[in-house]
Amino acid sequence: MNALWTRLAAIVLLTLGLVAPVAAHTPDISTGKLVAKDGGWTVDVGFLATDLERMFGETMNERPNADLSAPGALEEEIGKFVARRVVMKDAAGHACLGKVERAGEDPTNQDSALVVLRFNCDQLIVYDATKLLAAQGRRGKQLVTVTNGANPGEIVLDGKSPPLDLTKPLQTTWQLMQKFGFAGIEHILTGYDHICFLIAVILWANRVWPVVKIVTAFTISHSITLSLAALDIVTLPTTLTESAIALSIIYVAVENFFSRDTDKRWRDTFIFGFIHGFGFASGLKELNVQQQTIVPALASFNIGVEIGQIAIVMVLMPVLLLIDRQTGGKRNERLVYGLSSVIALFGAYWLLQRIGVIPE
Repeated sequence: MNALWTRLAAIVLLTLGLVAPVAAHTPDISTGKLVAKDGGWTVDVGFLATDLERMFGETMNERPNADLSAPGALEEEIGKFVARRVVMKDAAGHACLGKVERAGEDPTNQDSALVVLRFNCDQLIVYDATKLLAAQGRRGKQLVTVTNGANPGEIVLDGKSPPLDLTKPLQTTWQLMQKFGFAGIEHILTGYDHICFLIAVILWANRVWPVVKIVTAFTISHSITLSLAALDIVTLPTTLTESAIALSIIYVAVENFFSRDTDKRWRDTFIFGFIHGFGFASGLKELNVQQQTIVPALASFNIGVEIGQIAIVMVLMPVLLLIDRQTGGKRNERLVYGLSSVIALFGAYWLLQRIGVIPE
């Protein structure tokens, strides 16, 4: 019976994230900045370079004979890829004539790509990025910012959103906060590296109070750096941050072989929480939030991260305590060592991937 419960625990815990793709979270987020200019509209569409690379690779059938090695060919095809999936319509419902003005690296962020589209219609009523969101994937989102026109503001679109009617007011601050809150929940639940870290630090826990201290310490420290990074007060290179997160995962997983004292592990989570906060901030900064909404967006995103984190712990702890009851009230060493080994290996894989030893 003990062996049965050990195997069951391994299955449940692995289902929480360890059997998910061995990669960190992919945000699948784009931005669209709409500007009325010179009798027409300019649309700046931005992506993380890794997201664009994935989408571009999945749609290679659109360019079977393209020679991407020629100078400027790749940028041209990227522009076409976006132009096929973004439509603007005039007051009569006709598609506006559009062209690609520029495509390539975002000059303000080396980790992002930017495509600038120009549409010649001055009585615009609809912005339709439905096909682009479909290409981004099931979790695809786009933060649309209208900087002028009849109804300036922001709105978050997803795959279920209808084409955007620009004659109507955009989302209120409260509606945006809800969107950012859900984005925070999604960020932690699809952030397999953060999930691995949380699982590793509580594998030896058999009481609630040490877990409360661990989660509280982690929350305090990552909230500080999340705020500093999102407000551009302190920034670190993405490669450095993501590599340090991988190292933190290896450390807490290996520590399980040498220490079972969960009462003091809040110190680990407090220290490493500062690093993870920069990682959480990347999920918010990718949305390119405007200055006037950054404070409510930051607050709701952070709350979403905490809700997701608490949900993980609330699922994991009852499973561990149930196993203890079935095994005579003692934590199964083979279970902890086995899961810690897997988590350490994942951490090592992410580290090698993020420093460029293993290609993504």
